[in-house]
Amino acid sequence: MEREAINYIKKIFGRNFIGIDELGLLFSRMGLSGIDIVIPELNYSIEELEKHAKEYILILGISEIDNTKLSLRKFREIFGIDSNVVKPCFYNQDWYLKEEFLDRTLENTWYLIKKEVLENSHSIPPEFLLEQNICFPSAILCAYTFFANYFANNDFLWYNNFIWCDDVDHNGDRIYVGKYHDADGINKDGFSIHRYLTLRNCYCSITVR
Repeated sequence: MEREAINYIKKIFGRNFIGIDELGLLFSRMGLSGIDIVIPELNYSIEELEKHAKEYILILGISEIDNTKLSLRKFREIFGIDSNVVKPCFYNQDWYLKEEFLDRTLENTWYLIKKEVLENSHSIPPEFLLEQNICFPSAILCAYTFFANYFANNDFLWYNNFIWCDDVDHNGDRIYVGKYHDADGINKDGFSIHRYLTLRNCYCSITVR
């Protein structure tokens, strides 16, 4: 019954379905086998999946393979920070290397994640979006989906947009990720990880005469 349900869901989602077969392309690129992965049951109802099949990606989350944790740290280690060497890659930053969220992993379950940004969310501070009961994804879910979708569909998600995440850094500043391409051509391509700096007492001014 579960296999029949998966086959049906795969059919209605089309390219928006990323299951174990589609993930195989990503895992192969990462040098991981994925042979012993136990596929969890669907944690969404068929009705809910039918409702969201056109606008969401349904992706199988995996926390680790071959004793390798699938964290942002591991993705960055494998895909690097130089688009002249590997595509896709991460944008060249190192501020987050000691942050806890870099080692966060997914749960072994299915995730529904919006494929396109919410049109009414542009330039809106995260606290206002949260008041609208919008559920932010984790940074690892965004990166995992970004790379998996690229290798499965040869397509960039959130190419010119940043995505607010539910992660924060050690100061409590909100994390946002994405925007692989700089439309102005100033910065190199790369999956970006940034933080939304909160004004604190240490932010001050001087004057010149």
